[in-house]
Amino acid sequence: MLHPLRVHIESVSKLTDEEFEYILSHFTAVKYKKHNMLVREGDLVKHEYFVLKGCLRSYITHPDTGKEFTYSFAAENWWISEREAFTKGVPAATAIECLEDCELLALSHDNRMKLGRELWKYEHYVAEKGALGYVAIQKRMQLMLMGSPKERFENFVEQYPQLYSRISKTIIASYLGVSRETISRLYRK
Repeated sequence: MLHPLRVHIESVSKLTDEEFEYILSHFTAVKYKKHNMLVREGDLVKHEYFVLKGCLRSYITHPDTGKEFTYSFAAENWWISEREAFTKGVPAATAIECLEDCELLALSHDNRMKLGRELWKYEHYVAEKGALGYVAIQKRMQLMLMGSPKERFENFVEQYPQLYSRISKTIIASYLGVSRETISRLYRK
């Protein structure tokens, strides 16, 4: 059985065994328990993470009200990091919390840059996945701006059925920009 990271990379760029072993040698396996914080607002972020097992969320907290707004999720075979902090070396504007026990592969910024310089197949993979991620964020923003709460809810359930059963309705509501009560009402329908 192929390693999940290899399967993910090979959805874009086919690798030899030696190339994959070289890529994998730049990652560190880490484990976090449910409710642990991977990143706190204000942290310097040294790694991006590939999820082998578990589910995480990225969120921001309103400075006056303390209300949390979920920005994104990551489950098996997804990447997560505080992208601006990781890329630019600035303090994190968002936090990342483990919603379940998690097994991750951590890649440092230095190793990310090294792999990109040394292995064009990895850089091509990162570019392709980055472009797809940008498209997904663009569609999410369009739905948030123009979609009704019902449309946002139905889109979430259709697009992420594996997440819907794993994440609390309160956190889903914070992702969709609606109240917990709205989620309950829509769920009953």
